Amino acid sequence: MDLVEYQGKQLFRRNGVPVPAEGRVCRTIDEVETAARELGGTVVVKAQVKTGGRGKAGGVKLANDADEARSVSEDILGLDIKGHTVNVVYVEPASDIAEEYYLSVMHDRVNKGYLVICSAKGGVDIEEVNRTDPDAVVKVSLTPNDTTDGLQRDRALDILTQAAIPEDGREAAADLLVTLFDAFRAEDATLCEVNPLIKTPDGRVIALDAKVSLDNNAAFRHGDYDEWKVAGLEADDPLEAEAKEKDIQYVKLDGQVGVLGNGAGLVMATLDVVAQHGGQAANFLDVGGGASADAMAASLGLVLKDPSVKSVFVNIFGGITRGEEVANGIVEATRRLGDFPQKLVIRLDGTNAEQGRRILEEADLPNVISAPTMDEAAELAVALAKEAS
Repeated sequence: MDLVEYQGKQLFRRNGVPVPAEGRVCRTIDEVETAARELGGTVVVKAQVKTGGRGKAGGVKLANDADEARSVSEDILGLDIKGHTVNVVYVEPASDIAEEYYLSVMHDRVNKGYLVICSAKGGVDIEEVNRTDPDAVVKVSLTPNDTTDGLQRDRALDILTQAAIPEDGREAAADLLVTLFDAFRAEDATLCEVNPLIKTPDGRVIALDAKVSLDNNAAFRHGDYDEWKVAGLEADDPLEAEAKEKDIQYVKLDGQVGVLGNGAGLVMATLDVVAQHGGQAANFLDVGGGASADAMAASLGLVLKDPSVKSVFVNIFGGITRGEEVANGIVEATRRLGDFPQKLVIRLDGTNAEQGRRILEEADLPNVISAPTMDEAAELAVALAKEAS
């Protein structure tokens, strides 16, 4: 479960992570004006959506007084940011900023521990910093044995020193990192990210933003998880929300190749082989063990709704599911979906795969191309996506 900024700050605040003075959650322009008047001084009006890039999209604006707050909120409320409509804004007192850093804690699945990422170059797109200046982004893996009693302060100081956080902000930042790490574990989070982490002119270090993801699998340990389900903020992603309603295992990613497979392991491998051919998956979708026409139509329809999808790679390995059933499902699904511009590359293997491939060939579907192997299918899907981009 992803939290919006104001919720992330509430979580930080109750765990002792320093954040700015509490603001107001508003749903209307009138509420924004009232909030700004009550808070006084310069405020910042911030869109509350579960996606990044709010600032670049015009979703974060300063206002010097209540009238200006009202004006900027007219631009922000209702704004579409990467498919997320802004229904809620957070009005917060503006903070004085001397320096900006980046800090995050997440799971390290490769090393079965934790990963702390820190950079003195905060307040910007950290992925871009990592690409252009990788030495400026420090990544430190920690094992559970390293952190039995939490993250030790000396270790936190060492991480911040490696990241070249200025000495005059390092002590306060170390305290914050120790507290942030404790919060990450106490709340069963999968991500606690602060960008920017700021040092104020008077030397305080506080989390100016908060990006928090919680582990739904641990919800049984947290009766309070339900408090984060607020009307207008439910959808982590519009397509993911639709997938949940249809009981489809779908995760939105950032690429151009839609990926469908049967079985989580096969889908994961499919993402890898797409990447090996220079492409990037637009999603993870597991249609499950019985790829019926209904399941295929619902799954394909979901993937094709994503405007970033330029081609689709359907990777099916028949076990109990038979190849001819899958092929019939694909034929029926494409008939139901009607016209769509993307090409579907189908790799079908396993039980009755030959029969399934023959069904697809005889159907002579204009948007469907069969490929004999997973590798060739991935290569073709990536090429088609690039061609259509």
